[in-house]
Amino acid sequence: MQNYTVEEYALCARLKSKRKKKRLVKEDFEKHLIQLRKLEKKLWEKRRDLPLVPLEIPYQKGWQRNFILREDVARSSESSFYKSLLEKINTWQFSSEKSFKRKKKRKRRNVYTEKLQTVKEFSEWEWRSPKLELTEKEKAHFYKRERWCSNFKRYKIHYVFNEPWRYVLRVSPYMITHTKLVDSDLESEIQLLDNRITNLNLRHKINKLVDGFSHRWSYYESENPKEKNPIKNKSLEVLYQQYLDEMI
Repeated sequence: MQNYTVEEYALCARLKSKRKKKRLVKEDFEKHLIQLRKLEKKLWEKRRDLPLVPLEIPYQKGWQRNFILREDVARSSESSFYKSLLEKINTWQFSSEKSFKRKKKRKRRNVYTEKLQTVKEFSEWEWRSPKLELTEKEKAHFYKRERWCSNFKRYKIHYVFNEPWRYVLRVSPYMITHTKLVDSDLESEIQLLDNRITNLNLRHKINKLVDGFSHRWSYYESENPKEKNPIKNKSLEVLYQQYLDEMI
């Protein structure tokens, strides 16, 4: 009678080898992680799709600033054209101060400078995109401009509106009139799932498996990893004083 090894016998008898069992356990665990991400995403979408509820008493939360037609342009025969264009290139800014000034440090002193606001500019990719809502007549009011981009260390092309004087800024109160509906059962389900992922340290594995990389500190973790070292960013005098206090 011929002698068979364990692997050969398992292959002939259609039994799972030790290596295959470990691989199946790993694949099953990875499928479970994928299902957790899908469930989490589904719960987030449910919370996002909750309707808005009007407030009984609206309240003001700072100020908003956007562009409107200048008075002489609004009275002209082309007011409808520039009004339609403004709906596509208008921008909004929000601030707690009506002056829309921000604090900036210059020569070790804090000075307040006004925030710059312009109508929307289009990148080269947006300009060539078929999703661009501008008509050919509206495109004729833009010109191509090269601007140095410090992030990419090169010049990038932008398409800028050539008649910004037709619009002026308007500052108005930013009123909160609606609030998001809160579903307590849904929030409880989201919190339970988040606690499960956090307590079992599954966030990093899910990100690695689904996204191919992990952004645990930048998005999911509220604790700064630099603060985990108790002696980091402490002078020798402070550390020595702590040592003396512990010895007393």
